[in-house]
Amino acid sequence: MVKQGPIPAFVHGLYEYVAALALVAAPLVIGYDSGAATAVSIVAGVLLLFLAATTASSTSLVNQVPLPVHVLLDYVLAAVLIASPFLFGFSDETAPTVVFIGGGLVHLLVSIGTRYRKEAQVERGTPRQIARERRGGRAIRDDEIPEFEPPPRG
Repeated sequence: MVKQGPIPAFVHGLYEYVAALALVAAPLVIGYDSGAATAVSIVAGVLLLFLAATTASSTSLVNQVPLPVHVLLDYVLAAVLIASPFLFGFSDETAPTVVFIGGGLVHLLVSIGTRYRKEAQVERGTPRQIARERRGGRAIRDDEIPEFEPPPRG
């Protein structure tokens, strides 16, 4: 079960589009010296853009990737971004190392803090039993509660 954070899923989706474009543009704007850093940044940006555009959410273009798969891929992407300077051998270059580790940490925090599912809205004044049923829980009626019987004395 995915825990709920304070960031709305819509904001998470917008963030992913911006982050994808930033990953693609970073080598061109900052001017990475390492070819590996440039390639990894562009590939990661395109993959993030593809993931954001194909996930079943309000900001997607095509609803194909289920939400649990998207969440898993968010965590994988964050781990790959953080590890990339060391995996691909450009940890000696400061600019891409900071971009990848910082971007990976931000992506991880945004993924952890996202509220992926909508909570059911219950109108004020609705009886508790109906409100619980609308939220997916089942209320126990008074006539369903068994009477207390003390244990027999022996």
